[in-house]
Amino acid sequence: MAASVRASLMITCLGDVFFPEVGVAMVRLLRGLGVELDFPEAQTCCGMPLFNSGYHHDAAEVAARTVKLFERAEHVVVPSGSCAWMVKAEYPGLLKHDPALRAAAESLARRTRELSQFIVEVLGITRIESSFVGKVTYHDSCHLLRGLGESSSPRVLLRGVPGVELVELPGADQCCGFGGSFSVRLPEVSSAILDKKLANVESTGARCLVACDAGCLMQMGGGLTRRGSRVKAGHLAQVLAGEGDA
Repeated sequence: MAASVRASLMITCLGDVFFPEVGVAMVRLLRGLGVELDFPEAQTCCGMPLFNSGYHHDAAEVAARTVKLFERAEHVVVPSGSCAWMVKAEYPGLLKHDPALRAAAESLARRTRELSQFIVEVLGITRIESSFVGKVTYHDSCHLLRGLGESSSPRVLLRGVPGVELVELPGADQCCGFGGSFSVRLPEVSSAILDKKLANVESTGARCLVACDAGCLMQMGGGLTRRGSRVKAGHLAQVLAGEGDA
C-alpha cells in the first residue's frame, strides 16, 4: 500500500533550526516504508507564533502562502502536532474572507497529518522493524492531544517496535511548560511545570523520553540535561528510524 503513496514534508521552524536530525530520521523512516517524498523548498513557518501573539492578519498571509505551496500535495506530513493543528484547525478560519483560499485551506487540512497519524491512518502500519532497543516513556504534547485528539497512534507505533518497552508516564497528558512564548513570558511558572514533568519522567525508569513536538523536546531535553539526568529526549521519528538505543 505504502509504495503508491506520495507525500510532501512540512518541516517546522524548530525542526529546521534546532532538530534537523528529526527531519533526516523522518525521511529515512518514510522512504523505508515505501513513501515517495518531496520537500517544497519555499516553505516557511506555519504562522503559529504570529497567530498566538494576536497578529492574525500576518498569520493569514503566511497561511495563504502555505496553502498555495502545498496545493498539489497528495498528503502533507508534519513532525509536529502543533503545526499540524495550525494547518488543520486555524487555516480555514484565517482565510474565511476569500472563498477560494478557504476552500484550498480546507482541502489542505484534510490532506495534512502529523507523522504518527500518517503512518497509522494512511499507510495502515502499526508495526515497524527498528533497531532501537530499550525502555521508553511517552509525553503527550498539548496540541497533538487536545487539538488533534490524538493519543493512540504514537503509542501504537512504539508498542509495535519489537525492541521497545513502553512505560506509561504519570501525568503524560500534562503540559511540559513550554507553550511557545509562555516559557519566555512566565519562566518561573514554566520551570515549575517542567520540574514536575521531569520528576515523573525519571520515576518511570525509562532511558528515553519520546515526544512528537520539537518545542516539547527542546523544553524537556534542556531540562534533563541541566539536571544531569541519564534520560535522553527523542522524537518518535528517531525511535522508529532506529537511531540509538535507550
